[in-house]
Amino acid sequence: MTHWYYADAQGQRQGPFSAEELAGHVRAERLAAHSLVWRDGLEAWQPLASMASELDVALGTPAMPAGSATSPAADAPYAPPTAPLASEQHPVAGGDVVLAGFWRRLAALFIDSMVVGFAYYLVLIVAVVVLGIGGSLLLRNQDSTEGMAAMFGMMALVYLLYPVISAAYYAGFESSGKQATLGKMAVGIKVTDTEGRRLTLGRALLRWLAVFLNYITLYVGYLIAAFTERKQGLHDMVVGTLVVDRWAYTAHPDWQQRGLGTVTKVILAIAGVLYGLMFIAVIAAIVVPMALQS
Repeated sequence: MTHWYYADAQGQRQGPFSAEELAGHVRAERLAAHSLVWRDGLEAWQPLASMASELDVALGTPAMPAGSATSPAADAPYAPPTAPLASEQHPVAGGDVVLAGFWRRLAALFIDSMVVGFAYYLVLIVAVVVLGIGGSLLLRNQDSTEGMAAMFGMMALVYLLYPVISAAYYAGFESSGKQATLGKMAVGIKVTDTEGRRLTLGRALLRWLAVFLNYITLYVGYLIAAFTERKQGLHDMVVGTLVVDRWAYTAHPDWQQRGLGTVTKVILAIAGVLYGLMFIAVIAAIVVPMALQS
């Protein structure tokens, strides 16, 4: 899907949007013919008028807002496509904030767990093959010291690789310009501090470490997000973070989603089916042998 961005009246970049979403902003008269837009593949920002046919929109001629950008060469708010989103760099205080509820967070966690698990096993398989072959060759050549070192290295990978990948994934994404992991992006939520600001890498890493409190409490730390006033899990309360809608603390708080949304419902349904099948398989593995022995 092509991602579109536009420059608002303050010269700040907003997006990404699908072509349909951007066309909706045009029909709602949030954008005018002179507004700057950009999509993947364009070398520079372009006036909306020059892209109207591609977006299949009819443009009116409202008055130019004060401070709006007019020239893609001189006044473009950012050099596409590498600049971070302005709304993520400069939180806007005072607007309505939709807190991410337990179910949206659970759907995001399901996606993130799958991503981290896939990355872990992919790297582990490659590393085990390389170290295993190398260790076997060394042992075959009677170089027992280096061979055993390779085997111990393989064992260390099994225990240490997952937390390293998990920390890099969560801390890296949550301190990035998106302020969200892939799972959170999918359901339209992000992580901020209690003032709506982007997390530093250090604070994001502390948040990842604090997640272990949820495991120690047998996942109660996760569950309390459904009951706390600001929908914070135990790790959020310890580090001082919030999980909010992606449009919270931006210039467009009215774009926030209050319900679960179709994507979240689909993810939860898939997770329910998968975990249901796993539960049935475990019960069958216990009951069937007992029935055969009786």
